[in-house]
Amino acid sequence: MSGPVLARRDFLASAAGLGAALALGACGGESAPTAGAPATSAPAAEGWTFTDDRDRKLELDKTPSRIVAQVGAAAALWDFGVRPIAVFGPHKLDDGTKDPQVGNVDITKVEGLGNVWDEFNVEKYISLQPDLLVSSMYVKGTLWYVPDKSKETIEQVAPTVGVMLTGRSATEVIGTYEQLARSLGATMEGVPEAKARMEAATKELARFKDLRILLMSGGPDAMWVVNPPEYPDLVHLTTAGLNVVTPSKVDEGGFFQTLSWENADTYDADVILYDTRTQSLKPEEMLKKPTFAKLPAVEAGQLYPWNAEAPYSYQGYAVFLEGLVANLKKAKALP
Repeated sequence: MSGPVLARRDFLASAAGLGAALALGACGGESAPTAGAPATSAPAAEGWTFTDDRDRKLELDKTPSRIVAQVGAAAALWDFGVRPIAVFGPHKLDDGTKDPQVGNVDITKVEGLGNVWDEFNVEKYISLQPDLLVSSMYVKGTLWYVPDKSKETIEQVAPTVGVMLTGRSATEVIGTYEQLARSLGATMEGVPEAKARMEAATKELARFKDLRILLMSGGPDAMWVVNPPEYPDLVHLTTAGLNVVTPSKVDEGGFFQTLSWENADTYDADVILYDTRTQSLKPEEMLKKPTFAKLPAVEAGQLYPWNAEAPYSYQGYAVFLEGLVANLKKAKALP
């Protein structure tokens, strides 16, 4: 993440995987089949149709059962009871353990087609004989983590579904994944309870409306202040009543404002939420930046983790919001 202007792709790829410090203890305890087994128990005899966020209507003779998904999409579908046979995108850390971005997916029970940006094993994908590929989108029409160099081939292998993230609320995105999961014959085990937990935590957020909250990601030479309208989780938080700092100037693409560490004090904040993905600086690294270390919120100990890629499921957001509420209860408005 170097250079004065960070490309949208590079920022999202780095600022989204930073949930490594967070444990996603969401629900969904049923055992998963081995790779190659059907994704759900949906009846195969009936036709299947679904219209995705590209306004593309898919019509198949039978319900897809061999599903491949980008890790964020896989995490959402898994919590609804759909079991993909393979994933692509960050799902395994350097030490071999599970990347938090993949949520509750059991990575020992699915094939991995790629773990980093621009990595997608097309040959293995073809050999799996998938019925459907699912991915989120930050840009309409562009499937997240599907490489440009091979997207035409990938599209020819199986139908694809795109779920839009940018400019939508988390509840809208979760609703789309729920609709897709139901169409695929999802079990929905644990979903009503998780939805109730998410709604309860959301209501509690209004208690903290007097706190000024800034969300950011840190790099070696710059910090990025995120722009709430572009992120489903932040749309959800602001709609629930939180006072989230909106940068006055956003970079090209609209996702964030790049600041030098010397200008880390550009915005006043009572609470700072930092991106926990693996490619973002950890708190101990950011504290070596003098201007950042002297921020009132930092000095007050009101620096808390932000799981920028919580799974778009009721389980994922229940965990995310309950953790946020617990941290905000410890914070106070600063002079």
